[in-house]
Amino acid sequence: MDIRPVQDVDAPILADLLNEIIARGGTTALEEPFTPKALADEMLTGPDVTCCFVAQGDDGGLGGFQSLLRSRALPDGVGDIATFSRLGWAQKGIGSRLFAATRQAATRKGLAAINATIRADNLGGLAFYTRLGFTDQGISRAVPLRDGTPIDRVSKRYILPGPGP
Repeated sequence: MDIRPVQDVDAPILADLLNEIIARGGTTALEEPFTPKALADEMLTGPDVTCCFVAQGDDGGLGGFQSLLRSRALPDGVGDIATFSRLGWAQKGIGSRLFAATRQAATRKGLAAINATIRADNLGGLAFYTRLGFTDQGISRAVPLRDGTPIDRVSKRYILPGPGP
């Protein structure tokens, strides 16, 4: 498995990957499918993307991606992370390997911290970010899904190392 920066040609494959996750439901707050262009603009290469990495299998297939975004809802110097693994590829270490690249890029760009907001019912996602060293920051209560179902959102924060001497 190789971790590499996203490329424009990855957008159709990553849109399919993310749309499968959205269609299955239960692990992402995203509810509307993405076109390749919309995904590229929002999470892969658009103006608010700090960095994005993909996990590419030995067969050339893409097993997941991780984006670090600038969110106007967060303070300057705090990136907002999103991680997605192809259905059936979870627990293969993809997320941890992607995070190593994201963490390094965020540190190089001078960010102070990384935020992750996870649905409270996504126990796997909560455990994943905790394993990476994210700590609880806060809870947004009863954020409604499209159908009105209220789901809490847990915000976790990873503090990046400050500049060296």
